[in-house]
Amino acid sequence: MEDKAGNKKIDAIIFDLDGTLWNTVDSCLKATRFVKDKHSDITKGVTKEQIELAMGKTSDEIVDIYYGYLPREKGEEYANEAFNKNVENLLKEGGTLYPNTRETILSLSKKYKLYIVSNCVDGYIESFLNTSGLKDYFDDYESYGRTLLNKGENIKLVISRNNLKNPIYVGDTRGDMEASYYAGIPFVYAAYGFGDVDSFDYKIDNISELLDL
Repeated sequence: MEDKAGNKKIDAIIFDLDGTLWNTVDSCLKATRFVKDKHSDITKGVTKEQIELAMGKTSDEIVDIYYGYLPREKGEEYANEAFNKNVENLLKEGGTLYPNTRETILSLSKKYKLYIVSNCVDGYIESFLNTSGLKDYFDDYESYGRTLLNKGENIKLVISRNNLKNPIYVGDTRGDMEASYYAGIPFVYAAYGFGDVDSFDYKIDNISELLDL
């Protein structure tokens, strides 16, 4: 693990979700295709590349990526349909955990309090917790869909209500890095995810490397 920060005793680890703990690109594609089949004014299919670009972004940003060519109101309507359909699918089928995620979370939970903060819609983190078998290992979570706050504010919210002293944030995008530094905590870059980040305190190429912190 590459380290560019001074060492402090870590008391908690806050995780991003997409690109860090699991991959749901196939499920997102399935949901957007379902919505496209329902509406004739959706003339462009959402691509895998667009979905990967949207990972970690807010709902408003995703509307622009998916349906920017449509009137804003329609784009928001169809994006929300896709979000809800995706959560419905994920609650049944789950997503794909990254290699070593399950074993790493179980090991980390013996030493640290674990949390999740994501820019996702309400119900999305719950779908991860309920289908991954990891629900009991996370103490709290927060999302844009529940608070309508940006990721940095949600990180601060989780820190405050759990009285965390020296947490770190693990994520895979530039937005994760910015949110982490906004909250004033070290950022661990998950280089195996969707983003390309050039500023971080630690870098990991596999989630299991967190065990070496």
